[in-house]
Amino acid sequence: MVLTPQERMRAAEEAVRQLRESLEGVGVTFPSLDVDGVSAAGTYGLPLVDLGRCNLDTALRLAAVLHERAGGRA
Repeated sequence: MVLTPQERMRAAEEAVRQLRESLEGVGVTFPSLDVDGVSAAGTYGLPLVDLGRCNLDTALRLAAVLHERAGGRA
């Protein structure tokens, strides 16, 4: 099944929305989380999600949440 450019963009925006909500649900915010503009302009496959940059506190919070979800396994 080949998606139209509009469908590809909607799918990517929905993925970003779900990821943002999930991260916020565990207290993590990526301020620049968005659809990657370069890949969105392409014609092959789905656009990429740009997680962006985050500060040290955010990185450590994300690591703690992931560690906790993994049951403390390293």
